[in-house]
Amino acid sequence: MGDQRAIGVFDSGIGGLTVLKEIQKRLPHESLVYLGDTARVPYGAKSKDTIIRYSINNTRHLLNEGVKMLVVACNTASAYALEELEKMSSAPVIGVVEGGVMAAVRATSGKVGVIGTEATVRSGKYVTEILKRIPGAEIVTKPCPLFVALAEEGWTDNEVAHAVAKEYLKDMEGKIDTLVLGCTHYPVLKNSIRYALGENVKLIDSAEETSRLVEEKLRVLGLGADADADNPALIRFLVTDSPERNLQLGRRMLGDGIKIDRAELVDITWGDK
Repeated sequence: MGDQRAIGVFDSGIGGLTVLKEIQKRLPHESLVYLGDTARVPYGAKSKDTIIRYSINNTRHLLNEGVKMLVVACNTASAYALEELEKMSSAPVIGVVEGGVMAAVRATSGKVGVIGTEATVRSGKYVTEILKRIPGAEIVTKPCPLFVALAEEGWTDNEVAHAVAKEYLKDMEGKIDTLVLGCTHYPVLKNSIRYALGENVKLIDSAEETSRLVEEKLRVLGLGADADADNPALIRFLVTDSPERNLQLGRRMLGDGIKIDRAELVDITWGDK
């Protein structure tokens, strides 16, 4: 028999649902528990210590739910907290930065752009990891905080989104061949980003590569679930604030492919110090 325990996925908000969507698409027999820390979103403007503390709280809650694997579907948390989470977690941990870096390195000729939250860009994690694999790579970075608001508002491919993308990305035009979407909200803005940079720039969605890493690690560790008609795979959606509002936002992020019936309100502050 396979391991029917759920995979735990967390983000500071609901952007990580783009990662959950890719995991579910690749591994439809796996149950998933998603935790969005919507009471403390965004992590991208917070200090390293705060990001680590909040990430530990998310991890503790999901481990208490009995998950068999933890996916850190937040670029900011992956950049700052992954090592701490790996030390404390009884379950294997995968972050989204690794997937984004691996995909970018395969795609680029050495001219890479990275966009993300202020904290993700400030961490330099993507730059460091890309340069380890491609010494001498030319890397341009840019924080794009308004992209999150546009994604959650559903303004992903209109004049406003196009104008914002043009302004943010103007310094990358003609200088990169690959762009890492270093925030899990950003994939829903692909059309506006392509409008700004043109069709020749490859867009790296770390969610797709992360789902591949999850599949590989499940196989290596023997943790994959079996298809079971009597116990079908389930998806639970947990939030730390405003369940009704975040249920609507979550459905918008997921699109028509995945149905979530409700958002469960949870308290993760029991481990906060």
